[in-house]
Amino acid sequence: MIDLRSDTVTKPTDEMRKAMARADVGDDVYGEDPTVNRLQDMAANMLGKRFALFVPSGTMANQLAIRSQAQPGQEIIVESKSHIVRYEQGAAGALAGVQLHWIYGERGVMSAEQVEAAIRPNDPHSVTTALICLENTHNAGGGTIYPLSTIERIRTIAVRHRIPMHLDGARLFNAVAATTLPPTVYAQHFETVSICLSKGLGAPVGSLLLSNDQHVIDRARRFRRMYGGAMRQAGIVAAAGIYALERHVPRLKTDHEHAKKLARLLQQIPAVQIVPQHVETNILIFDIVDEQRTPTELVTALKDHGVLINTLGGNTYRAVTHLNIAGKQIDEAASIFTKILSR
Repeated sequence: MIDLRSDTVTKPTDEMRKAMARADVGDDVYGEDPTVNRLQDMAANMLGKRFALFVPSGTMANQLAIRSQAQPGQEIIVESKSHIVRYEQGAAGALAGVQLHWIYGERGVMSAEQVEAAIRPNDPHSVTTALICLENTHNAGGGTIYPLSTIERIRTIAVRHRIPMHLDGARLFNAVAATTLPPTVYAQHFETVSICLSKGLGAPVGSLLLSNDQHVIDRARRFRRMYGGAMRQAGIVAAAGIYALERHVPRLKTDHEHAKKLARLLQQIPAVQIVPQHVETNILIFDIVDEQRTPTELVTALKDHGVLINTLGGNTYRAVTHLNIAGKQIDEAASIFTKILSR
């Protein structure tokens, strides 16, 4: 089966499993798990931050960043199709008591002008803007890389208005691999950054929240326990994260090459509408015109022939390449698409 549903379906390599089996462990709630501590120090160093906190998921990392920097009744600025809006079950409102101010970006990217226009005025009748959140790369935008120049312009506005910024960097290392810019170049513009280890990097579980502010990380640690995310002998999974950060970042370029190749092959199918130039990393978003089948029926037909993809609603679909997809499987997947869509 060629599983293109997400880069979250990756399985640990044999060597990663060996690293997990050898991990030295302790009680992380007491701060005594040496492997977790090593992972946190490694990640903080890679992103140029002083502190890091290991958490079970990217959603938790984002929500801890929001809860630690915003007060109930405040508002955060976020792109309308961001992960925080679409895929976190309304947690910002339910857990932090904050409102989301949606901005409709271009393939997930908000302009500096849009962000500035969304900042609430200093008015006793108005909600206050507590946080600006960006996502890089942008999942629902099709793996879009946030232009560094745009981040810098938004940062200038944020500083002027004294508003902190959070980066949902679940796939930040895809942007790093594609641009060859070091992660510190992106991270320096944000008070908090989350990174995910269980997507393209291939670890089975885990994310990190990073900051230069000890107070923010201390608050996040307390809220992590409140949200049920405090773990004990977590070094077993932290070891996988260390292995991923040490060995799996450069190979992300291969996933990008596979995605771009698949986009070019899909473009040759008349029923598929895709812009290959929009495929910047490992995510493809495309439309399929199929008057004979519903989206669910089409996904089922592809599955029956050995390809798994996700539907995003209407005639829009998503495919994601990752470390468990070999080059020959890209050609095979394209052939299956052609076979199914030519009927």
